[in-house]
Amino acid sequence: MKVSFIGLGKLGLPVAISIAYKGHQVIGYDINPNRFTTTLDTVEAGLDGNPIKSSYQELFENNSDTKKNITFTDDLEKAISSSDIIFVAVQTPHNPKYEGTIRLSSDRVDFDYTYLIDCIKNISVILDKLKVKKTVIVISTVLPTTIRNYIFPVMSEYINFCYNPYFIAMGTVIRDFLNPEFILLGCVSEEATEHLIDFYKTITNSPVYRTTLENAEMIKVSYNTFIGTKICLANNIMELCDKLPNTNCDEVMNGLFMATDRLISKNYLTGGMGDGGGCHPRDNIALSWLSKKLDVSYDFFDSIMNCREKQTEYLANLIVNYHNKYKYKDYDIYLFGKAFKSNTGISTGSPAILLGNILKEKGIKFVHYDPYVDDNQPPLSNKAIYCLSTKHTCFQDYVFPNDSIVIDPFRYIKKGNNGEIEIHSVGSNNND
Repeated sequence: MKVSFIGLGKLGLPVAISIAYKGHQVIGYDINPNRFTTTLDTVEAGLDGNPIKSSYQELFENNSDTKKNITFTDDLEKAISSSDIIFVAVQTPHNPKYEGTIRLSSDRVDFDYTYLIDCIKNISVILDKLKVKKTVIVISTVLPTTIRNYIFPVMSEYINFCYNPYFIAMGTVIRDFLNPEFILLGCVSEEATEHLIDFYKTITNSPVYRTTLENAEMIKVSYNTFIGTKICLANNIMELCDKLPNTNCDEVMNGLFMATDRLISKNYLTGGMGDGGGCHPRDNIALSWLSKKLDVSYDFFDSIMNCREKQTEYLANLIVNYHNKYKYKDYDIYLFGKAFKSNTGISTGSPAILLGNILKEKGIKFVHYDPYVDDNQPPLSNKAIYCLSTKHTCFQDYVFPNDSIVIDPFRYIKKGNNGEIEIHSVGSNNND
């Protein structure tokens, strides 16, 4: 099929390349022409799950067939007129203060739909001019009723529409797109829906879930916030186990993992840092806004975000309590990790950034370092407090200086060759 991808950000570009990799003719368009010549600056997992420098390497730079199948243009009309299916991957950003890297504010707002509305307007003008019907698929994250209230009023009659949000994670976009758990379709036009189902048969064997437009909007944000709920539960148990004798968070959760009939899966049920990224915190905060707008009896989403913030503050207080002890008052403090997840450099919505901001609020000075974000590792002090704030696998190989304290909320640093150090494995009351 001939496919155009409108919006070539951290989601759009690797997906566009993945579609070309599957043999379709793809034309990519972005309002920022630099997207056509620059590769992604984030680590993207390859098809086998291993980290590679960027999505270009495996599917584009090292694959001549993919290169033949994808082109880029700064002409929106060209992208639309030459395509059978038009995917719209335009951002619906939230204000940075709602990303989850600073304290929760008392107010709440919806996402910013300006870019998406303008994009649909521009596509509509072109289709009204061409007088040709096209299948247009929006994959951007929106709150329920957004498309009907804001997109339909500006949409051309020549658009056959379907809503198709993705369940992907930054850093594994390629793998998640090519091997999804399921494909979600918010059906509006039957013709567009069938067109899209035929397209996905060439990509994956994953099941398709067809539902109403508003259901699909709700499923997308509910999926993200459910992950936050699981993480908050796991971190609550981690904090309890950090205070109770003879308890270990991982062993408790391993027991719960056995309950596959009622508790679904073990994913996101390991104690550590809170959830992050460009979707999860912001979706909780946006649904909190929607709950207040609709006067829902209890703002569950606000509770999740407050829980996430308090659990992050618990780790900040661990650092402060160590530092306040006379023995450690002269120790330097290091936070290792800025990214929101392991083995990537994406810090959007990162709880590690939130942790740093809470420490600043408490007047604590520290060095913040992430090997996937920063060019050079700072020199390590012989006597210091180190807190792991991102679960990068490379930290397991670090040899921390003698007489140091390592606060490890992931419980994956072993004493081994680390010499005379103290390890606080948060959530395991068998601490060294």
